Amino acid sequence: MPVHVSVENQLPEDLYRAMGLFISEHPQWDQYRLVQAAIAGFLFQQGCKERSVVRHYLGGLFRRNDCPASQPLV
Repeated sequence: MPVHVSVENQLPEDLYRAMGLFISEHPQWDQYRLVQAAIAGFLFQQGCKERSVVRHYLGGLFRRNDCPASQPLV
């Protein structure tokens, strides 16, 4: 099982609301999956070729929709 690191961040309120709206409309996503996909996507688009980053990027694109969300955005 991969090691996870907890990250704390402050978001602009409008971005936070947009993230909450997206998650409420797409129950297969949760805040953790969304942030992981965003970071991996950014790194990949900036040219990062590390296998683990590419795996996370592709995993975010092709993850099955029937996976339940682990925790709601609070």
